[in-house]
Amino acid sequence: MDLLTGFTAYIEKEELFTRDHSMLLAVSGGVDSVVMAHLFRAAGFTFSIAHCNFQLRGEESLRDEAFVEDLAARLQVPFYKVRFDTLAHTTTHRVSIQVAARQLRYEWLEQTMVKTGCDFIVTAHHMQDSAETVLMNLSKGTGIAGLHGILPKQAYLVRPLLFAQKADLQAYADEHDISFVEDSSNITVKYTRNFFRHKVIPVIQEAYPGVVANIAGSIIRFREAEILYAQAVEKHIKRLVEQKGNMYMIPVLKLQKTIPMETVAWEIFRQYGCTPAQLPQVLELLQSSSGKLVETGSHRIIRDRQWLLVTRLAEEEEASVIVIEKDRTAVATANGLLRLKTGERKETAGIPTASNIACLDRHSLQYPLILRKWKQGDYFYPLGMRKKKKLSRFFIDQKLSLPQKEHTWVLESAKRVVWIVGLRIDDRFKITDQTKELLTIEWEAL
Repeated sequence: MDLLTGFTAYIEKEELFTRDHSMLLAVSGGVDSVVMAHLFRAAGFTFSIAHCNFQLRGEESLRDEAFVEDLAARLQVPFYKVRFDTLAHTTTHRVSIQVAARQLRYEWLEQTMVKTGCDFIVTAHHMQDSAETVLMNLSKGTGIAGLHGILPKQAYLVRPLLFAQKADLQAYADEHDISFVEDSSNITVKYTRNFFRHKVIPVIQEAYPGVVANIAGSIIRFREAEILYAQAVEKHIKRLVEQKGNMYMIPVLKLQKTIPMETVAWEIFRQYGCTPAQLPQVLELLQSSSGKLVETGSHRIIRDRQWLLVTRLAEEEEASVIVIEKDRTAVATANGLLRLKTGERKETAGIPTASNIACLDRHSLQYPLILRKWKQGDYFYPLGMRKKKKLSRFFIDQKLSLPQKEHTWVLESAKRVVWIVGLRIDDRFKITDQTKELLTIEWEAL
């Protein structure tokens, strides 16, 4: 089967688009995208050409831009171009050159697609690109989702050359006398993809000459296996994850009995920013005592009795109100952690005097307790005093700075302040000679 026939057959098989659609082709000037443009012309599709000049290779970048503009003129299709200050973007957004180029490219392509009334963006990724992606994902440890390689279609983005190998595209260019330009940056191996392209795959091909085609064949099966995998994982997540407001709760015992436990745990906790390196730490919480926690880039995962509680970092600060039920043993906030412990009062035991620990008469409290940010008008009866005091005046006496005030929490019971967290308890909830049961709360600032 010749390349053009394979091209149209693949588009139809994958249901990428129809002849009624208008396509925006991302063309760099290299053999892959130039051949793609010629295939679109030969197949009779409606398309425009778009080119990004990242201004990273001086005169060579200008040469590529002029070449693609001339190509569009020869093919008699609309042409759109843009020039980016890619290096400035890397500095401003603190990303690598590759990430900067990708961000700039797709953002502009999407804007151009909308502005020009095109239906899809088309890129020239081919079979080798997809095989490289699979090997890179395996090396990074992305899990089963990384095994599907580059997908033929994602929303408005389509890749109609994934059926073809690089050699097929080169042969088509030679056969039809199609000129193109070479990007000198494709030769260097300092970029990860180029390293796999020039160093890793050639070594594998020495043992398995058909490695690219073999991986491509496996990708088809991986894509179908991923569907089955996702369906099974979804069933486990529905069974194990319970949502209460902005908090997610996972029962420890149920998770421990789940088979396969580590795989299901990974699929649950990676949604909350957990990395592969952090997963063992999270699993250790299944054996830990209440109050232990693991903090990911976006969430805190806390062991609380028979549950793992998941809260978004700063979620409580945004909400400013956290409800604490009677059996809760740990509460995470954006700037600290509360550990709660109940127990009988022992006559011989001393009462902690540290400001970050509150020892309260449990029977004087009404549940649920409320943890919230202080507000103007709040007052309490400072320990040892019978006269009430506004919190704003108390803060002045304590010489708290504005940031310290802004990050101060108040524990409340039945609309009465129990504790200015980390500072002073209310006299009405102190331990007395009649106290039989204690609630001890420790504040650990983060």
